[in-house]
Amino acid sequence: MTVLSARAHSARASGASARGPRGSRHITGAQTRAAWVLTAPFLVVFAAMFLAPLAYSAYLSLFTSQLVGGEEFSGLANYVRALQDPSFWSGLGRVALFLFIQVPIMLVASICFALALDSKRVKGGRVARLLIFIPYAVPSVVATLMWGYLYGTDFGLITQIFHAVGLPAPDLLSPQNILGSTMNIVCWEFIGYNMIILYAALRSVPDDVYEAAEIDGAGQIRIAWSIKLPAIRQAILLTIIFSIIGSFQLFNEPNLLYNIAPNAVGTDFTPNLYAYNLAFKNQDINYAAAIAFLLGIVIMIVSFVVQTAINRRERQS
Repeated sequence: MTVLSARAHSARASGASARGPRGSRHITGAQTRAAWVLTAPFLVVFAAMFLAPLAYSAYLSLFTSQLVGGEEFSGLANYVRALQDPSFWSGLGRVALFLFIQVPIMLVASICFALALDSKRVKGGRVARLLIFIPYAVPSVVATLMWGYLYGTDFGLITQIFHAVGLPAPDLLSPQNILGSTMNIVCWEFIGYNMIILYAALRSVPDDVYEAAEIDGAGQIRIAWSIKLPAIRQAILLTIIFSIIGSFQLFNEPNLLYNIAPNAVGTDFTPNLYAYNLAFKNQDINYAAAIAFLLGIVIMIVSFVVQTAINRRERQS
C-alpha cells in the first residue's frame, strides 16, 4: 500500500507540474485556429439564417410603404401605431389568458406523469412513456386537423358521443369555447415533451437519496415533494420558459382552426397570426415587422421576469 500510494502521489505531482500551478493547459494558436474552423459553419449558418433576417426585419420596421413615392423612412411610427392598435392588444391579451391557464395545467400534468414513471410503480413504464410522448411526434398541423374533426358540430366524434347518450353537444368551435379548445390541442401536443425533460432530470438524481429517505420513513408523496421536485427545479424552470415562449408564438393551431371556424378565430386571434396576415394578406410588411419585434420584446421581458422571480425565490429558500 505504501508503494502504491507513493506512485500515485508521484503521478499526481508530475501531472500537476505539467499542467501548471492551476492545473490548466496552455492553449496554442493552432488549437485556437482549429476551434474557429470547427465553429465557423455554425456561425455562418446562424448569421445567415437568424441574424441577417432579424436585421432586415428591423430595417423594414422603420419604413412605411405608400402608394405614391414607395417606401419612406418613418422611424418609430410603426411601433407607435402598434401600441395604439386594439387588434394587437386584444391578441396579446388572449395569449396572456392562454398562458395563465394552459401552461400551469400542462406543466402540472407533465410533472405528475414524470413523477409517476420515476416511482417505478407504474407497470409497463416504457410503453407508458412512449404513449405519452407520441402526441409530440405528431406534426401540429395534423394534430390540429384531427382535433378540428373531433370538435365538429355535425359529424365530430365528441358530438356523436353526446348525442348517443342523449345529451346536448357543446359547440367547441364557438367564439366562447375556441380558446379552451386550442388549449386542449396544445396540452395534448406538449405534455409528453415536457414530461420527457422532467423525467430525464429525475433519472439523474442518485437512487441513494431516495433509499435514505425511505429508510427514514418518508413515503412516496413526501419524497416527491421534498426531494424530487427541489432536485429538478432547473428543469422545471426550463419547461416554464419554453412554454412562455411557445404561448406567445402560438400560430399553427389558430391558423388552421380559422379555416374550420372563421367566425370564432379572427385574423388577429394571436399577435403572431396578426403579423402573418398583415404581411402576406394585407401586404403591409413594414407594420408586420414592427408587430413581430414588439412581440419579441414582450417575450423577453416576461421570460426575464419569470426567471428572475424563480431564482430569487430559490435564493430566499
